Amino acid sequence: MSKLFLSLCLLMAGCVAAFGQGELNSKGEPVAKNEQNAPVELKKGEKITRGAELAKSVDKVKVAKVFEDPAKFTDKTVEVNGVIVRSCKKEGCWMEMADKEGGKSVRVTFGDHAFFIPLNSAGMKVRAQGVFKTKVLSKEHVDHLINDDGAKFDNRNPDGTVTEVSFDATGVILTKI
Repeated sequence: MSKLFLSLCLLMAGCVAAFGQGELNSKGEPVAKNEQNAPVELKKGEKITRGAELAKSVDKVKVAKVFEDPAKFTDKTVEVNGVIVRSCKKEGCWMEMADKEGGKSVRVTFGDHAFFIPLNSAGMKVRAQGVFKTKVLSKEHVDHLINDDGAKFDNRNPDGTVTEVSFDATGVILTKI
């Protein structure tokens, strides 16, 4: 009888520990909730910044142009301008942006969660500086981005991975339109 009681106590302790962790991000860490990713109420034309200050003398490039020859832009610091199509719904740790509404979008990350954007950023104009990268995302990571965060990918590889052209931003300016 005491073994049964001890087993039940251990099982309950494990359940409490598992449920006490809360929601986890793609890195297996607790989801960040802070003033950077808190929803914002902006007036038309109002701006907010995240990350590093944008430099004045950086080459500007269109997202659509990068997709024509991604290798030409890999690891070169550039500025892209456009509109946020969608963003991470858990902690604002990524966004998808396109040159214009309905255009081909690129997923934008912010270093290794170096900064976040408000959870309600979709639809805002964005100026971002950083570098383009091409990498293969694991099937598990792709599934997480789709199922948990609402990301969309045009072409999945047969094994479920995705070869992705992405943009790693060092700083962004968001403007309410």
